[in-house]
Amino acid sequence: MTQISRDMLMAYCDGQLPDGDRLAVEVYLAANPEAAVEAALVQRQNDAIRTMFAPAGAEPVPARLRPRRLAAEIERRRSRGWAWAAAAMVLVGLGLAAGWFVRPLLDARPASAMLIADAVNAHTVYVAENRHAVEVGSDDSEHLSTWLSNRLETTLGMPNLDAQGFALVGGRLLPGEPDAGGRAAQLMYEDAAKQRVTIYVTAALPGREPAYKFTSYEGTEAFYWANARITCTVVGTLPEDRMKAVAGAVYSQLTEGDVSSGRPYRG
Repeated sequence: MTQISRDMLMAYCDGQLPDGDRLAVEVYLAANPEAAVEAALVQRQNDAIRTMFAPAGAEPVPARLRPRRLAAEIERRRSRGWAWAAAAMVLVGLGLAAGWFVRPLLDARPASAMLIADAVNAHTVYVAENRHAVEVGSDDSEHLSTWLSNRLETTLGMPNLDAQGFALVGGRLLPGEPDAGGRAAQLMYEDAAKQRVTIYVTAALPGREPAYKFTSYEGTEAFYWANARITCTVVGTLPEDRMKAVAGAVYSQLTEGDVSSGRPYRG
């Protein structure tokens, strides 16, 4: 006797069994009233569904849902995805190439411009500090001078700016441009009104040519010079006349290599 499974019963209700199996199910239903009631309910449900959706089933398949059109759309999207991926790779390649070719142009910037930018950035960061404005305070200025001189491999005195109304706060060691020895010293001074100026010093550039520049950089005044021994940038936000007086005092002292020099500054 054929074993009647539930799948066979459902297929019978859907009218999808071959004749031999259909007769076996009918015999089974005749001997099992409960199964016959369940099958009758399923058949009535199927009839109701067919009646409800028969009009829609008679309509032609919309063009957008035809298998051939769907396959073509899938292929088109796949091709578009590859095109976008290829375009992205091209853009990345162009970006890398542009960076490679532009790099020499950036590297060709004057060394003075890079040193001034470094000095102004360091000034902006540390003048805003209170407790950590410097690494070594003015109360240990002798150690500060020796430490920074050793790191820059040149004598660095602490300029005296009393006449300009500024007292030494202290200083710190900073990373610097590779062409200038890779290290920089920053000295910080403050007046009675808590206005601060900084002096950014590095070892001499490879060419050791003298250079002078007084410029405004991002709202900050900067006086830069270089000689055969050091480069120096005095940075602050003072009025121009006072800024030049401070820069002139620093220049006159550091250009001779010690703080006792009275060499005048000519702006």
